[in-house]
Amino acid sequence: MNVLKLPLASEAVDRAGELRLQPDELAKLWKQARILHFASGKFRVKANNDLDFQSASEIAELKSSGDFAQGESLFLGLDKGIAYFAWCSDATDFENFELLENYQTLRTLGDYLSQLEMGLAIHTQAIANWHHSHQFCARCGLPTISANGGSLRKCTSDGSEHYPRTDGAVIVLVKDTKDRILLGRQKIWPERRFSCFAGFVEPGESFEQTVLREVFEESGIKLRDITYLGSQPWPFPASIMISFSAIAINPEEAIPDGEEIEEVRWLTRSQMREAIANESLTLPPGMSVARKMIDFWHESENFDASS
Repeated sequence: MNVLKLPLASEAVDRAGELRLQPDELAKLWKQARILHFASGKFRVKANNDLDFQSASEIAELKSSGDFAQGESLFLGLDKGIAYFAWCSDATDFENFELLENYQTLRTLGDYLSQLEMGLAIHTQAIANWHHSHQFCARCGLPTISANGGSLRKCTSDGSEHYPRTDGAVIVLVKDTKDRILLGRQKIWPERRFSCFAGFVEPGESFEQTVLREVFEESGIKLRDITYLGSQPWPFPASIMISFSAIAINPEEAIPDGEEIEEVRWLTRSQMREAIANESLTLPPGMSVARKMIDFWHESENFDASS
């Protein structure tokens, strides 16, 4: 059971995988579909930052405008009889494209999208990133093409099929028996940004082993009572974040590794509020797993730190 209600965790549409093997049916659906335009890492939006779904004819105009390179058409799924697709392409004039206000990143839009729009946007960005970086066959090096509604790529030479991958990562809310939480700051983050500890699962590791290793490597803290909280996709570029809480065995020995983490801080709820007020601390964005974990702890005044 998920303890956290994570904003990116809900599937919004029926992905209708059986239709991916029916190109003629997909072609018919495309003509009446609502289509997202994802270009150079940004979504086309309306003035109020709602996603600006395009019709097939409007996408045809964008294709013929010369403003965008040849793209990929991706089938996203069905909802209440409506087909959803994405057309993913790169801007031909990136410098001018960056100035356009009607294209925004998912990080910018994430706190404002409906569940339906969020699910479609996450699917689009994750699969588009994969298509962009897998243009050539890993076996023979020759070009690949999108197939099965964009759910895979096929080698133009040997016919081998290549499927998207998702990288497993853990993120941990570290507490002590006084119900303080430990946050760390990475060197590459914006100034005063602190967050939970996280890292990728290595080959041969379980999630729990990754939790123990990552937290110890980054903070010197040993853990007990590892508890699953929830999961959500994180398409920057292609991760699944598995969230846990755990209790520190040696809280007084917390120390940053000096490489990835440059500072660690134990915080009570009142200390966190004070640090945010005096601007010595900023938290991760609202759509992130880390922020939901921190908010969950902060709002749970009677949270049992031993569970």
